[in-house]
Amino acid sequence: MIHKDLDAWKESMVLVKQLYSITKPFPSHEQFGLTSQIRRAAVSVPANISEGSARKGNKEFIQFLYISLGSLSELDTLVLLSIDFEYITETKSKAVLEQITTCSKLVYGLIRYLKK
Repeated sequence: MIHKDLDAWKESMVLVKQLYSITKPFPSHEQFGLTSQIRRAAVSVPANISEGSARKGNKEFIQFLYISLGSLSELDTLVLLSIDFEYITETKSKAVLEQITTCSKLVYGLIRYLKK
């Protein structure tokens, strides 16, 4: 399976771009804190889909997909914290939270498909 053909990978790349954009105006004192954590978790999603798809079999691929799901869950929490800290508004975060949900559904669907 080529990762660039997977909807889960494509949508997670969209998510990375959204999160880089939304974290750009974060306070400079968060550069090595929340901003960095959000960006690392975001990049982890498509990176693990890509790496997993290059592995020998479905079992290994599924392990990497579960890591992607963990990163998506982490992102959900980090975005909610960003709202609480008033770094982003609920309105601005809405599209990102929806994209996290979309990516999660696609990754879960891919796991189900690979388990068959």
